[in-house]
Amino acid sequence: MKVAVLTMFNGLSPTYSLVQVAELQLRMLLDAGIDVRLLVSEDCPRSERYGAYLDERLAWVPVVNRHDGAVIHWRDYTQATGRTHDRFDAETETIAADFVRKLEGADVCIMHDILYQGWHLVHNVAIRKAQLALPDVRFLSMVHSAPAPRPLRATWPFSARYKPMPRTLHLYPTASGIPALARQYGVSESDCRVMPNGLDPLAYASPDTKRLAAATDLLSPDVLMVCPGRLTPAKRFDKAAALAGALSAISGLRVKLVCCDFPAMDAEPSAYKQTIRLAADRVFAALREESRTERGADGEAGDSDCSPENDASASGMTSGPPAGKTTPAAGAEVAFTSDLGWPDGYPHRSVMDLFGLANLFVCPSYSESFGLVVLEAASRGNLLVLNEAVPALAELGGQLGAYMMRWDARNFGFDTAEAYNPSEEAYLFEHARRIAGHLADNPVLRAKAAARQRYSPRAIWEERLWPLLAEIGSIRAYE
Repeated sequence: MKVAVLTMFNGLSPTYSLVQVAELQLRMLLDAGIDVRLLVSEDCPRSERYGAYLDERLAWVPVVNRHDGAVIHWRDYTQATGRTHDRFDAETETIAADFVRKLEGADVCIMHDILYQGWHLVHNVAIRKAQLALPDVRFLSMVHSAPAPRPLRATWPFSARYKPMPRTLHLYPTASGIPALARQYGVSESDCRVMPNGLDPLAYASPDTKRLAAATDLLSPDVLMVCPGRLTPAKRFDKAAALAGALSAISGLRVKLVCCDFPAMDAEPSAYKQTIRLAADRVFAALREESRTERGADGEAGDSDCSPENDASASGMTSGPPAGKTTPAAGAEVAFTSDLGWPDGYPHRSVMDLFGLANLFVCPSYSESFGLVVLEAASRGNLLVLNEAVPALAELGGQLGAYMMRWDARNFGFDTAEAYNPSEEAYLFEHARRIAGHLADNPVLRAKAAARQRYSPRAIWEERLWPLLAEIGSIRAYE
């Protein structure tokens, strides 16, 4: 498939939000291996390019902005009736002829505000003329502002801002705007689609964070836990993993624990990593089986009702995975940065990036004098779960509003070992249920996870843009 993106940008300052929206869209298309050309004004400076605009796979296609040697000045024709300037018709003919040349061979043309903005009226009329010579091109018209009220009377060419265009679907960022969009162009709502703007959570991340995100999924988990530290039993990574397994079991959510580990003298890395993974798997299996048994004993729907959706609802977790993501949780996933390219430790700056993506921080550490990492996680908006048996963590957690649990501890001349009644699994079950409730009830944590999951480039591509392009391909095949 060959896609043209028609923007008519005359500058690429990212302070203009549409420039950012188009850049993200270009990146999605390019990363999918789509043949992409970007149509901009011939006056758009190449020196302002950044990100996807610099990608060598992108064809940079300047569109004429001169007629008879004079610059075409765009005028803001937002009125419904009136007169255009003397050269308007001739300028549209010049631009239309160039559009035909520049769109030749494209399958789809995505237009950004071309049919909407008053100052693009000259391009609006020009693309309608060009379309007559481009019978194989289908168009997507994106509107980025509030749809304009349809006037009772509009005369040509001003009526082009309210006139449907053949072989065109109209796009808007939110579903709430679809009825107004359809009214503006006098089309059926079935000719409109929702195309949300996206946000790349990794846009300003360090190169290490971007490399890690390419190696392991950091964006789609419902619960992302980040635990940095030396790979030693004293840091109790296995206890964090066990809680992750419990949270996955009782909520049905996708839980991922990323251990930013570095070597320790008192543990053999591969053996302790296996212990950590087994801790997550063991608790997940035990609690899922217990949940099935309890439901069957209570005369409920039994195994057939033990879906992740039902568990999530019972625990108050209503944010859920992005639309279209219905794969049941298969247990908590555990990843180690030392296995993914950082055997001697993951850079601190990049750990802070990960805290910015995460929504849950668990510190079951055996002993701490202060716990600076707790402050770091808190500063990036994570729910804190700390070991209240460690005095420093209890003190700091009280000041930060942390959720407290009890694990083994050693400090100030004491050494404790927790005994859980009736079992450690039952203890984890109860606290995981409460933690799931906190994650669901806190609007900041819920919004943070939703922004990462639902509006990342991958989510927008998989759930919106690619299905739309596939739909257009099907329509073309049918025609």
